[in-house]
Amino acid sequence: MAPHDTGKSSERILGMQENISRRDFLNSALLASGAALASGACPIQLMAAPDWNGYGGVGDYVNSNGNTHDVMAAGHQIRDNVFQRNPNPDVTETGETFDCVVLGAGISGLAAALFLKRQAGKSRTCLILDNHAIFGGEAKRNEFPIPGQHLIAHQASAMWFPPLAGSFLKRFYDSVGIDLRQFHYQQSSGVPTGNTPYADTGQNFGFFFGSQFGHPEGLWLTDPFGKKLDGAPIPAATKAELLNMQLSGARKTPERHGDSLSRHLDSITLEDDLIEQHGLSRQTIRTFLADAGSGSGLGADALSAYCDYAADVLFPWDKSHGPQMFPDGNSGIARHIVKALIPNAMQGDSTLAGICQSSVNFAELDRSGQSMRIRLQSTVIAVQHDGEPARSHRVRIVYSRASKLYSVYARSVIMAGGSWTVNSIVRDLPSNYRHAYAQFFRAPCLVANVAVRNWRFLARLGISQCQWFGGIGNSMAVRRVATFGGAAPVLSPDSPTVLTLKILYRNPGKPLVEQVNTGRWQMMTTPFSTYEKQIREQLTAMFARTGFDARRDIAGIILNRWGHAYLSPQPGFFFGRDGKPAPAELMRKQPFGRIAFANTDLSGIMDHRASITEARRAVRQIMGHALR
Repeated sequence: MAPHDTGKSSERILGMQENISRRDFLNSALLASGAALASGACPIQLMAAPDWNGYGGVGDYVNSNGNTHDVMAAGHQIRDNVFQRNPNPDVTETGETFDCVVLGAGISGLAAALFLKRQAGKSRTCLILDNHAIFGGEAKRNEFPIPGQHLIAHQASAMWFPPLAGSFLKRFYDSVGIDLRQFHYQQSSGVPTGNTPYADTGQNFGFFFGSQFGHPEGLWLTDPFGKKLDGAPIPAATKAELLNMQLSGARKTPERHGDSLSRHLDSITLEDDLIEQHGLSRQTIRTFLADAGSGSGLGADALSAYCDYAADVLFPWDKSHGPQMFPDGNSGIARHIVKALIPNAMQGDSTLAGICQSSVNFAELDRSGQSMRIRLQSTVIAVQHDGEPARSHRVRIVYSRASKLYSVYARSVIMAGGSWTVNSIVRDLPSNYRHAYAQFFRAPCLVANVAVRNWRFLARLGISQCQWFGGIGNSMAVRRVATFGGAAPVLSPDSPTVLTLKILYRNPGKPLVEQVNTGRWQMMTTPFSTYEKQIREQLTAMFARTGFDARRDIAGIILNRWGHAYLSPQPGFFFGRDGKPAPAELMRKQPFGRIAFANTDLSGIMDHRASITEARRAVRQIMGHALR
């Protein structure tokens, strides 16, 4: 099929499962109407849940692929102050009081509860409240039923970095049973593959140049840097810039967090740093280095340059082993923490295979009488001290569940959910905290997992990973999966696999706030079927000539929409700017009354290691204050 084909015939060729005309009309109407946003209307309220969620796969995560329709709708009710407009809501008092209530069952919230259990003793009680249908936050999985195999992929949080011997993180991973020695991967047969979903350069890598480069049918250049970009349809000056970047090697890295270089990097954008260190032009960065800054959700033009260095500076790791990945991404870490926190909640044994392949016993998560509990599908709408914060002995938490409101009390609270919710739900939060949180900007991301019955269409090009310019997404890679998840021992081009497209919403040259808001609006107002068609068209345009048939080869597509996926740190986020403190300094330094803050964003990076360390700090703070 030619990339420009349209109409019902093309939909059938693409393998679309249903007619999309009604949804396309809805999408066009929403995009054309700025009035809906201005009026405060939630765009997903105009779209049925199936149009938003799409296919969810199978298994325990079937109803929790990203931010689902219900999760987003509830979040927008909080944003729009729906509950505050009713001063006397009908709230059912559960009669429960806990030593600690943790808001958010992502890795930060789960780790906080585990630290509390270990440091405060079994007599302490803790309730975790989370608005999703399963724990994990952005560390969740998708599962596809493929004849003869069961495929697992990550929804968002992906990489695990082997810790240094003797480090805090090494001790933590050991304590929950994560053993590097058990990470054995599929063997590659034919074209070499890596063990991550992220593309890298090499002989098994290719660039695809589409119609915008003067090639209506598309042009592939495999091993582009090995060939010195010979044959690439780009200007000679651009080739020289890209080749020079490859030859110049790694940029100079700060020696420690807070040194002069790290502070300099935090004072400029990542784009400025790439220009300084590699001599690249802005156009080259924006066209060919779309992955620069992707770990913070936006393009390099809007981000603090230090965001590209902070993770390795803050969390040095054992690079001799290379980055690792659970079959389901960092869902594996979340599952290990839950097993340590509530052992009967995970039905398998405590090995990596047992925890990865077992089912969740949901009845055990919130069983009455146990000290550690996780209450799902519970959206917290209000947190407030019972009286003057400095003198209060407890905090009241109100949450919504199945359209009803409930309240519980706690001697301490740890905020471990999204930072963007804090100003809306902590009702007595002082203005200085509110001002600090107003400087946190979160960018959206769509993670599309595409299960294919084979990847011969890539292997015929001699590649297993690639990058393209224009269209939906920009890169993908076939990955070898750790075999403790039940994968076949050998991965060949005939094997089914999951290809992951990370779709970001960059608008280079626009202010950071405009970029994140525009991107979120685009993601929210686009139906599943529109994204599905775009993905099928993209793969067809790139691989039809090497035998790809979307109707035959795609076994399923799952979309994971994350409305606030990444903290996008602006210059000055890490160390402050113009004599003003860094936005996170206040929250990390001291709790507010009986409320401590463990949002992952406080570190400035989206990394599960930051989730764990922020959780440890917050628990130490409440142990030294609210739980004395």
